[in-house]
Amino acid sequence: MTEKVAILGLGTMGTGMATNLLKAGFPLTVYNRTAAKAEALVSAGARLASTPAEAAKGASVIIAMLADDAASRALWLGNDGVLEAANPGTILIESSTVSPAWIAELAGLAAQHGVEFLDAPVTGSRTQAAAAQLSFLVGGSDRALEAARPVLEAMSKEIVHLGPVGSGAKMKLINNFLCGVQVASLAEGLAWIERSGLDRDKALAILKAGAPGSPLLGAISARMVDHSYAVNFLLTLMAKDLLYAQTEAAHCNVDLTTAEVARSLFEAAIAKGFGEADMASVIEPLRNK
Repeated sequence: MTEKVAILGLGTMGTGMATNLLKAGFPLTVYNRTAAKAEALVSAGARLASTPAEAAKGASVIIAMLADDAASRALWLGNDGVLEAANPGTILIESSTVSPAWIAELAGLAAQHGVEFLDAPVTGSRTQAAAAQLSFLVGGSDRALEAARPVLEAMSKEIVHLGPVGSGAKMKLINNFLCGVQVASLAEGLAWIERSGLDRDKALAILKAGAPGSPLLGAISARMVDHSYAVNFLLTLMAKDLLYAQTEAAHCNVDLTTAEVARSLFEAAIAKGFGEADMASVIEPLRNK
């Protein structure tokens, strides 16, 4: 591969994504605010940039995978930001879970700078990122997507083009809203099971095999049972995603009342010190109540 790629943000998802780009043979530049997180990638052949602007220089595709609107804005528009440094014709891809309002603003600024823009958040967590099994939810032009497709294919099992810019961000918030509510309800249900005198393993087997069952329920219930909270999906980010989802749904005159309740459970867990743990730890304040 000769197409030069930059990926900015090497957290839970970004490291696995970058690793798969290297495996696919793309010349890769990486940037992370904490440079130590890039050491393994540099050893594998990536170039480490000291600023977002440096990472952008010479890249034909630039991907961001960050925590929230504020981090995204600082990366693209801040001092030594990407947007000013990107060459005309470069394809910018925002894969962070951010608000559609910020995506619309960023897309407008990208157009003014003569660069292509896609919003392409992903479904999946750490395991899927490492295994190149992410699903990209894409908003943007056919032209930009086709140009970026080989890069996205190196990190994914599927690429779903949902429509114009902003479509990916909207779909991702709907997805995470439903996930967050399910995880919160599972936490309450499992805490109830544990206090009820029921055999926990038998009760969970019934739930996983029955109508409530889902891949998410199976994976999260296992982490809750084992008290295993190594981060697959950061708890504080789920609280953020639920807030973004509520804000966006309100623009469509939809009140996400279940999101409000679920978010209160995640915020209670943050208050108890679980914000930097996996979202499965949302059960712990309920266990200790």
